[in-house]
Amino acid sequence: MSNKPIFVATHPRACSTAFERVFMTQRDTLQCVHEPFGDAFYFGPERLSDRYEKDQKARAESGFETSTYKTIFDNIMKENEEGKRIFIKDITHYLAPPDGKPASIAPSLMKVKRGVGTNDSNPLTDIVDGSAEAVPISSGSNTNGAVESSPPYPYATKAEPGNPTVVPAEILNKFHFAFLIRHPKHSIPSYWRCTIPPLDAITGFYNFMPSEAGYDEQRRLFDYLRSCGQIGPKLAGQEAGEQKSGAVDICVIDADDLLDNPTAILEQFCKSVGIEYSPSMLNWNNEEDHTHAKEAFEKWRGFHEDAIHSTELKPRTHIQKKAEKSDEQLFAEWSEKYGEEAAKIIQKTVAENVKDYEHMKQFAIKV
Repeated sequence: MSNKPIFVATHPRACSTAFERVFMTQRDTLQCVHEPFGDAFYFGPERLSDRYEKDQKARAESGFETSTYKTIFDNIMKENEEGKRIFIKDITHYLAPPDGKPASIAPSLMKVKRGVGTNDSNPLTDIVDGSAEAVPISSGSNTNGAVESSPPYPYATKAEPGNPTVVPAEILNKFHFAFLIRHPKHSIPSYWRCTIPPLDAITGFYNFMPSEAGYDEQRRLFDYLRSCGQIGPKLAGQEAGEQKSGAVDICVIDADDLLDNPTAILEQFCKSVGIEYSPSMLNWNNEEDHTHAKEAFEKWRGFHEDAIHSTELKPRTHIQKKAEKSDEQLFAEWSEKYGEEAAKIIQKTVAENVKDYEHMKQFAIKV
C-alpha cells in the first residue's frame, strides 16, 4: 500500500472543500494542506495566470509575491514537523499554463540537489538524477519609481515530453494522486457567482475567466499519469484488476456521487489511498474543528463559506436531489439569476468542458 503524500487534484467548485473537511478531522495522522499552489500561480515571480498581472499592488498585498513553486513545497515540509502523512487538496490548473499553452518546468524546480540530506534538502523536491541548473527568476524592473512588469511565463526552461505541468515528473511521482470532479453545469455557474457582486468584493476575483474552469488541465494531468504508469490501470473500488509495479489505483470521485452516498464513496477512497476510514470523519461539529477550518480557509475568502459553516457530510435528502434539468431549463435559470449575456457565457463554458468531464467520469468510483 502506498504511503506517499496524497494529492487530491480537482477543479473549482467541485465540493472539494467539504471533501477536505472530512480529512481535516484526522489531525493526529494527516497534515492537510489547503490549496497551496495558487500562491505561485497567481502572485509569485513564476505566476502563470494573468489575473493579477496588471495589479502589482494586489500581488504585493497578497503576501505571496515571492512565492515560487519550490518555496511552496518547502513550506509544506516545514509545517509537517511531526512526520504525519501529507494530504494536499488543490486546483489542478495551478500546476499548468492556462489555455492549453505548452508547459516547461518552473525555474525554481530546475535546480538539482546534489547534497541530499543537507540542511536545504527537501524529500519532496530533491531530484537525484539529471543535470538541470537553476534558472534566474525575474519579476520586473524599476524605472523612475514605477514597476515595469512582464508576465514571467513562458519560462526560459526546458519542457518534459508529455508533462502538462510545470512540476518535474520526478517530483510528481512522489505523490499519490486522486481526482475529484463535478459536472460543469454545476461548477461553472457556481464559479461565476464568485466573480460578481456581492461575492467578488470578498473573493477579489472581479471577472470570470473561462480558462479557470480547470477541466482541460485536470484531464491532461490524469492522462499523463496514466500514460507513464503512475496510476492504474486498476480502478479504485475494484477488487481485482491488473496493476503496474509501483502504480496506485486510478481514483476518481464525482462530487455528486459523494453527496448522494458519502459513506460508501469515502470508504472506497480511504481504501484506495491507504487511510483508515472511520464514520466519525463525517462529523466536525466541535469548536476545535471549526477553528482549524476557519484558519485554513482564510486565504481564499468567499469561496469556502458553505464548508466553513458546515458541521457534517451526510447524504442528500430526496428533496435536495433536484430533478435533471434540460439545457433549455438551465439556460433559463442562469438568465434569471445572472442575465442573458452571462447565461450565454456560462452555457458556452459548460459546453467547452463537458467532454473532459465525461472522460474523467468513466473512471469514477462506483458503489
